[in-house]
Amino acid sequence: MPKLAKEMKALEVQRLKEPGLHFVGTVPGLALQIVSSGARSWVLRVMVGGKRREMGLGGFPAVTLAMAHEKAREARDLIRQGRDPILLAREAQSALKAEQARALTFAQCAEAYIDAHEVGWRNEKHTQQWRSTMKTYVYPVMGDMLVRDVALAHVLKVLEPIWRTKTETASRVRGRMESVLDWAKGRGYRAGDNPAAWKGNLDAQLPKREKVAKVEHHQALAVGEVGAFMRDLRGQEGLGAKALQFAILTAARSGEVRGMAWSEVDLEAAVWTVPADRMKAGREHRVPLSAAVVELLKALPQTPGSPLVFTAPRGGSLSDMTLTAVLRRMQVDAVPHGFRSTFRDWAAERTSYPNEVCEMALAHVVSDKVEAAYRRGDLFEKRRRLMEDWASFLARVETKGEVVPLNSRARQA
Repeated sequence: MPKLAKEMKALEVQRLKEPGLHFVGTVPGLALQIVSSGARSWVLRVMVGGKRREMGLGGFPAVTLAMAHEKAREARDLIRQGRDPILLAREAQSALKAEQARALTFAQCAEAYIDAHEVGWRNEKHTQQWRSTMKTYVYPVMGDMLVRDVALAHVLKVLEPIWRTKTETASRVRGRMESVLDWAKGRGYRAGDNPAAWKGNLDAQLPKREKVAKVEHHQALAVGEVGAFMRDLRGQEGLGAKALQFAILTAARSGEVRGMAWSEVDLEAAVWTVPADRMKAGREHRVPLSAAVVELLKALPQTPGSPLVFTAPRGGSLSDMTLTAVLRRMQVDAVPHGFRSTFRDWAAERTSYPNEVCEMALAHVVSDKVEAAYRRGDLFEKRRRLMEDWASFLARVETKGEVVPLNSRARQA
């Protein structure tokens, strides 16, 4: 044990100014350390396991002489018990930092999940929908909660108010909460089962989605009515009407048409190549252009400075309501996406084209993984004949009671 220095009083300690170590007595090895800058702090010199150690006890005067005495005695008591107070302090600090790092709120985890995954999502709108549904439905209930504390009761508090009235939205919110909680568990921020999982969990708490909300299909025109509609559509003014014509003739999605650039079109080869980042399935899609479509495109004006085929009056792409507005103006009870259903009905009812040709024309993903693995081509030439026949069908107006024979060319496809 080191020699015990003369005991100093609080006033004497206060008056110490000279740089160096000043042992203050009462507890062996306790000293006030003063550096050249004038800063003062408490140091305890001790032997721990045969090694001389210096243990910091805090700055002066925040740590008073009496407090330094108490801390020094506690440290020496631990050493007598065979424990290293410096190591214990480091372990406690490390555990605190680890605990703080794990103490993320649900909102912090959700934002981190979105940031990590948005680069792989197909468009900015999907990211906006994630953030919007989280802020509207989830964060008010558990955004500020530590993600490790989120339980079934909190998930139900989010879902129950909207499960019957906004079933589709509620289902998406549930899936998004499940994804965030899975991500948090994988990162070590929580443990245990996922309270937002459906199977074996929420399926016992909530009625099935299809039991509370009927699936609403897109409003579509009957196959026999579409020819007359196209005749009237060709008489409409404006780029929105032209874009709708193009969408119907190609059976493409509205978003794919509205974002279409001239650089994607090869008029000579009659091909429109939609890049993967603009496709729902995330894969490049080649669209054969019928003669009617090529003629339509050649007649379109090109907006100087805009790469888009269909440019809004104020620049940029047409809004998602532009095509719908055309239908409303024409007082037609249908939506742009519904014409894809009309096309599919026509292909099934009026032609003999194989199912896979029709589905690929719609850029649908093959659900059968085995079939998808073996079908590596895009059946492009067969789809070209299909789209020419579709354009020919759209160019004629059917009268009631008219019998339309199956296309002979389709039987050979």
